[in-house]
Amino acid sequence: MRLLHTMLRVADLDRSIEFYTEVLGMTLLRRKEFPEGRFTLAFVGYQPESAGTVIELTHNWDKGAYDLGDAFGHIAIQVADVYEACELIRQKGGVVTREAGPMKGTDSILAFVKDPDGYSIELLA
Repeated sequence: MRLLHTMLRVADLDRSIEFYTEVLGMTLLRRKEFPEGRFTLAFVGYQPESAGTVIELTHNWDKGAYDLGDAFGHIAIQVADVYEACELIRQKGGVVTREAGPMKGTDSILAFVKDPDGYSIELLA
């Protein structure tokens, strides 16, 4: 068994694909429209789906926005340098919501950014 993907509902699929590919450096692995169901799926990731876990972006054509709720926490991404990653994300128009720095009580360096729909993404070295 292995974890395949995490699905996020997004309001603007093109904007989300741009964020995950251009700002976070993932690759668009596949995209497919389902006219009968009035939705489109796009899968993005750092590896092919056969090699690692990816993110499924789901755009329901008739839905404009979503409430994030308070049950979902965040997606975590490992980076080589959290400080540098924050600077690159900021340069590309991304929003850093918690600057890079140590997590209280540990030596771990982390930061948080938000995607265009407001989902939290943790960056860890």
